[in-house]
Amino acid sequence: MSETNSSLGRRIWRSYRSIPIIYRIAVAFVLGSLVGVGFGERATLLEPLGELFLQLLEMLIIPIIVFTLLGGMRKLTPSKLGRVGGLTVGMYIVTTTVAAVIGLAVANLFDPGHAVEFTGGEANSADPPTVTEVVLGIVPDNPLSAMANGEILATIFFVIVFGLALTMVRAETTDDTVSDAIDGFFAFVEAGTQALFKIVWGVMEYGVIGVFALMASAIGSGGSDALLQLASLVAVIAVGVAVHMTVTYLGLLTVGVLGQSPLAFLAGAKDAMVTAFTIRSSSGTLPVTITDAEENLRIDESVYGFGLPLGATINMDGAAIRQAVTAVFAANLVGVSLGLGEQVMILFTVIVISIGTAGIPGAGLIMLTVILNAVGLPLEIVGFVAGVDPILGRIATMNNVTGDLAVSSVVGKWTNSIEFSEGVWADGDPGGDGGETRGVTMD
Repeated sequence: MSETNSSLGRRIWRSYRSIPIIYRIAVAFVLGSLVGVGFGERATLLEPLGELFLQLLEMLIIPIIVFTLLGGMRKLTPSKLGRVGGLTVGMYIVTTTVAAVIGLAVANLFDPGHAVEFTGGEANSADPPTVTEVVLGIVPDNPLSAMANGEILATIFFVIVFGLALTMVRAETTDDTVSDAIDGFFAFVEAGTQALFKIVWGVMEYGVIGVFALMASAIGSGGSDALLQLASLVAVIAVGVAVHMTVTYLGLLTVGVLGQSPLAFLAGAKDAMVTAFTIRSSSGTLPVTITDAEENLRIDESVYGFGLPLGATINMDGAAIRQAVTAVFAANLVGVSLGLGEQVMILFTVIVISIGTAGIPGAGLIMLTVILNAVGLPLEIVGFVAGVDPILGRIATMNNVTGDLAVSSVVGKWTNSIEFSEGVWADGDPGGDGGETRGVTMD
């Protein structure tokens, strides 16, 4: 009997595993939301299960950044690093600027906030990073301390410098012992990366439970009421994100630059998009984003290993849309009309501070504090908007990670570091090259 039960259990497990993880997570998302609506505050008892999922993802952030960046350095010469780095950073700045413009455009078109009653609330007055602090914070006093404290930009800076130094030494040395040691180190990095991907697989399997618990507790603690209270703000931000993703990522970048099917790109990015929407953290989603880049979109490690960890920190397209719309919303709440000068100030501020804003839940409220200060609006509005911050953060973060993958795909094409004959691209190539291989053959 026990053997029969064991065999039945294995069959059930195999059947369960045969369902793509994205669908299992989607079902968990819906069921968790229903439980939150049905049980209300009692659903918050499930919160520890969701917090465990978040902690498991956070556990992977620094190791993933270190190993993938070093793995990317292995394939980069100093000249190629300059090209990949320049293209990546330049594209992030361009897409963030476009996102902020779209955010202001939809905000002026729909003018949210006139019909919403401002009830006040405590402002989140935490000080945002200044430009000087952002620049100096990139260089760590102690690299190990920066890693231990989760300082993403400082970790990225040190790993890039160290990895580049290793590649330069390997190219210049005439000592076989040194050369072999560096090759051995990079082999260790490759093995470590593969081990981390195995851990990611396990974490995502648990993620079905984690997503269920997160949504149940979030909705149960009053998220749905906040959504109804500030529906106009949520709706306009959602429209701005939809426009940006459709026009910029799917239209201009995927079809226009890559010459590929937008449905193929969405199929390749869907795991990261759903995870980002669930946990509201670009950094926390990074392990899943990297997996999508390698396994689905077939981007070479030399590109995604550099671009995705950096994008999780500085590429905040969704946040740019969110903050631009929220600033107009805030002005409408207090009866202030924003002129062209104020809106240009919002645009500039959004672009600059997005670089120093952490890709973690709640960072958007700090970012909003800066923008309200810049245009002279009361900070009490931060407390009012905080009621729907979980919802707005989900929408914005999904946009952010989608942009990371879109930019990495484009940089991959421009540097011949993407394989269009494999992965999701192999099943959809409208406007492409008829299935002929472009880019490099992946390892």
